[in-house]
Amino acid sequence: MGSDQNSSSEQKSRKQLIREEGLMPLLGHLGELRKRIVYILIALTLGLVVGLLLAQRVYNFLMSQKPANTISLHTFSLWDGIGMYMKFAFVIALIIALPIIAYQLWAFVKPALHEHEQRSTLKYVPFALIMFLIGLAFSYFVVFPLAFNFTRSVSEHLNLEETYGIAQYFTFMFNILIPISLLFELPLVIMFLTAIRLLNPKRLRKMRRVAYFIMIFIGVTVTPPDFISDILVAIPLILLYEVSVILSGFVYRKQQDKDARWEAEFGQG
Repeated sequence: MGSDQNSSSEQKSRKQLIREEGLMPLLGHLGELRKRIVYILIALTLGLVVGLLLAQRVYNFLMSQKPANTISLHTFSLWDGIGMYMKFAFVIALIIALPIIAYQLWAFVKPALHEHEQRSTLKYVPFALIMFLIGLAFSYFVVFPLAFNFTRSVSEHLNLEETYGIAQYFTFMFNILIPISLLFELPLVIMFLTAIRLLNPKRLRKMRRVAYFIMIFIGVTVTPPDFISDILVAIPLILLYEVSVILSGFVYRKQQDKDARWEAEFGQG
């Protein structure tokens, strides 16, 4: 009886030790995640301060460009001006903080990466801002005019008097710009996931149909309901996915070459 009790207590101790050992890494990951989120929030807050200082200049620039300079914008609420100002400040803050956000995400997964993987993935961080700005330019100079001119033509066809609110105008614009700009981060995201061995070109090719459907759905959602506008947006997004697959293949081949060299050098032993 005594030995059975000792065996039972030992088993309980082992189970408790296993639970504690499993809990500690989880708590460590949660603590690390909280730290990275705090850094991101600090970056966004500082970016918001800069955004509040630059919002007026950005607003003046956009108001001097088409189609804003061809229409009269009105305010329908006392809060419209403040809301518009804060939208500009937030977008500027997002642009400023984007490299920091990318770095914090890299730093969070860094402990799980080998040293060469850490170096290879860190170089993607500066390109996060570049790809976002490319997406911002594409969505502002191509997609937004298409969407705006289409909605304006529908109003004219229905003999509606044009009265545009400033909050509605810029909300309409940002709802197009921000999703497409973030989508232009897709090549970097896929290269990063390939570098940490969560994705590979074979898996991406198998997902091609689903990816195409998502790209077309996004193109239809953010553009006017006409075929030409949908195609003009969906095709660049699909090409963006194909570029991502090619870049993933480039990263994957480099991984395969490194693995082969390692196997040739150390596998014999």
